[in-house]
Amino acid sequence: MYRSIMLLFLISVFLGCQDTKSTKKETPKAVVIKDTLSEKKKPKAPAPKGTPENPMIASQAELKPFLKTYGEENPETKVRIITRFGDIEVVLYKDTPLHRANFIMLVKNEYFNTTQFHRVSPDFVVQGGNNDTRTTARNRQGMGNYLLPNEAKKHHPHVRGAFSAAKYSEQNISKASSPFEFFIVQSHRGAHHIDGEHTVFGRVTKGMDVVDEMNKVAVDGTEWPEENIYMKIEIIE
Repeated sequence: MYRSIMLLFLISVFLGCQDTKSTKKETPKAVVIKDTLSEKKKPKAPAPKGTPENPMIASQAELKPFLKTYGEENPETKVRIITRFGDIEVVLYKDTPLHRANFIMLVKNEYFNTTQFHRVSPDFVVQGGNNDTRTTARNRQGMGNYLLPNEAKKHHPHVRGAFSAAKYSEQNISKASSPFEFFIVQSHRGAHHIDGEHTVFGRVTKGMDVVDEMNKVAVDGTEWPEENIYMKIEIIE
């Protein structure tokens, strides 16, 4: 009898000393959305710059002089966005020179031709310049690690048809723009609550009916279209 009591006591002590962490569910950590461009390594030896064939921008410090020169050598202001819904024509503003030059550079290097309109927010905007493959990340890394200084103007508000730059929200006090993503305001009321927060650097001159059709597509919980909307962008003049 005594042995049975002792045996039960030892078993209870042994079980009490076991590591019970493996049986507990860990609380999921909050996911922080980061500016992935800032995590990319700068190239060890910057390649020659100034041509559409090799436009890499090696640092933020050389951004303005590079885009100033590029803009002078590439003065185009009109582009055509080709989608399965139809074409959208856009004129880019000359008084937002860094955004205009950067966009023309990306078009000439065919960056957008592997991307999609990846966000559709009903009665608000359609946003493009990204996709869900590794291609975009690789292409962005090839272009360089940089952000565009805010060039917002009071006389370029977010009215219907405004062509504006997306931005990274984390640690972005200067309201700098993403060089790779843009959006078009679809709402008839405009989107004036973001005036000054984003740089409007152009406007749609033809094809708002196409934007309206795109704005009707079914989307998932992240506003990503259920059926991909690919694009190609070309220079008009």
